[in-house]
Amino acid sequence: MGGAVSAGEDNDELIDNLKEAQYIRTELVEQAFRAIDRADYYLEEFKDNAYKDLAWKHGNIHLSAPCIYSEVMEALDLQPGLSFLNLGSGTGYLSSMVGLILGPFGVNHGVELHSDVIEYAKQKLDFFIKTSDSFDKFEFCEPSFVTGNCLEISPDCTQYDRVYCGAGVQKEHEDYMKNLLKVGGILVMPLEEKLTKITRTGPSAWETKKILAVSFAPLIQPNQADSGKSRLVHLPPVAVRSLQDLARIAIRGTIKKIIHQETMSKNGNGLKNPPKFKRRRVRRRRMETIVFLDKEVFASRISNPSDDNNNSEDLEDERQEEEEAKPSELKPDPPVNFLREKVLSLPLPDPLKYYLLYYREK
Repeated sequence: MGGAVSAGEDNDELIDNLKEAQYIRTELVEQAFRAIDRADYYLEEFKDNAYKDLAWKHGNIHLSAPCIYSEVMEALDLQPGLSFLNLGSGTGYLSSMVGLILGPFGVNHGVELHSDVIEYAKQKLDFFIKTSDSFDKFEFCEPSFVTGNCLEISPDCTQYDRVYCGAGVQKEHEDYMKNLLKVGGILVMPLEEKLTKITRTGPSAWETKKILAVSFAPLIQPNQADSGKSRLVHLPPVAVRSLQDLARIAIRGTIKKIIHQETMSKNGNGLKNPPKFKRRRVRRRRMETIVFLDKEVFASRISNPSDDNNNSEDLEDERQEEEEAKPSELKPDPPVNFLREKVLSLPLPDPLKYYLLYYREK
């Protein structure tokens, strides 16, 4: 499934389009999507398609369309400190975005059938942590992945606040999925060709909401071992943070507060001398989308009654802006990593500075 929004030229434009089409509706979800570049999860030869609203598959590697991931993130209603289980965790793209919201005291586990995809996900996670400046804007709940069939999870596993399944679930597996949830928890999964949100309101009480029509590959049924017994999947233990780790989280949090206070003081609570940015004009347009889902057609339309009246004014404004920008067609400076600069300026031994920065590349 895909094609619900127009293609973007980069990750930010893709997110702009998802917001305009109302797939991204909350600030937390928007921040997570902007922090992780979708193209980083593509193989190099396929990156030209990274900002299209389309699913991508190569061998065992698979990414759902951005509109699907945004609907999933919104439906999960993520909050800091929750526990999350991703069934069919794939490249780890979704798990990493979730980890940015869960924060350092959450739980972030994934189960993936293919061991080669697990290795791919670990490489992408390592690349994000070591190279992305976005990493320093958040306190991250790092995902842990295990190999196995998600239909063979050990019955004595812990239950989770949030669960997502990235493969089509048949009706006979619905109760199995529900039992992975704590009371008050939310499960999102493709159930009988509909992306479905199920909330556990009591020990035996559920609320179900159909979100939209989707087409997912079905869950792969477990293979029985020679003995006839299933190979149980044991999820990672819920790790307790070390004192050293807690100290790093606390120090980084304190430094961020100081940076925020200094910024507010310089800018007069944001009311004086605000930074000037060239506003990127979003051309108002009528969008019609048709998505083919096997035998179904899912259509949506987004329009503004004043579009036609304002079209000529918009074009004139765009021409004026282009003329004003002609003398200096300069790209904006890259964003400054204030946390990194602050840490490196502290009177501390270099090993401690590098520890506070997670030994990341500059």
